[in-house]
Amino acid sequence: MFAIMLDASAGGQADKLPPPARMRTLGLIGGTSWYSTVDYYRYINKAVNDAYDNNTNPPLIVFNLNQQHINQLQDRGEWDEIASMFVDTIKRLQASGAQGIVFCSNTSHKIYDKVAASTEIPILHIGDATGLAIQKQRLKKVGLIGTQYTMEDPFLVDWLKQHYGIETVVPQSPAVRRELHRIIHQELGVGIFKPESKKYVLNQIEDHVYKVAISYGVVAWRLVLTALSAVGPH
Repeated sequence: MFAIMLDASAGGQADKLPPPARMRTLGLIGGTSWYSTVDYYRYINKAVNDAYDNNTNPPLIVFNLNQQHINQLQDRGEWDEIASMFVDTIKRLQASGAQGIVFCSNTSHKIYDKVAASTEIPILHIGDATGLAIQKQRLKKVGLIGTQYTMEDPFLVDWLKQHYGIETVVPQSPAVRRELHRIIHQELGVGIFKPESKKYVLNQIEDHVYKVAISYGVVAWRLVLTALSAVGPH
């Protein structure tokens, strides 16, 4: 069932998939932000619909965290407290019938190892879905844009390297990383979509980031933060 949610390429081959009644229940830890959680919910349902080639929906349970509180803890560097909140949330989801877990943001994967070590239920990692998608494109190096935590901490970069042999580069300018982080947290994460912010993000991709990518021999840049999909089709 997890493979179905990660890969919609089985569309039109519903006869090779397990009966819908056998799909396991997936718990989604969302609210970070709820705008991106909606995208996760939409994409998972769409992937399963496409895989079964009809309107079959997967069994999902969504737990909505308080984004403001999470952001405050992040700002103070209290990641252990965030991890404890996630562990508690997983227990509540499991008690409600969840058999697997998804963190509905990339930044949340900073605490993946600590949370996974404290729970028995399987937790999907965004690095696996990303790594598999990159491998399908036969890419070896990619660029990464997201929050400062995602760009500056190695939790996703290391996962892609260790599990898939993929090298990752990020914008080199601290000022650029700070501004991208600000746009994500103060605008996209709360449903604000400014034309000037969209232009800034696209300029970084098309100009500065592209130049950095060329200098590293990068063959593709990937927007891994779901919220950034709001700035445009790039």
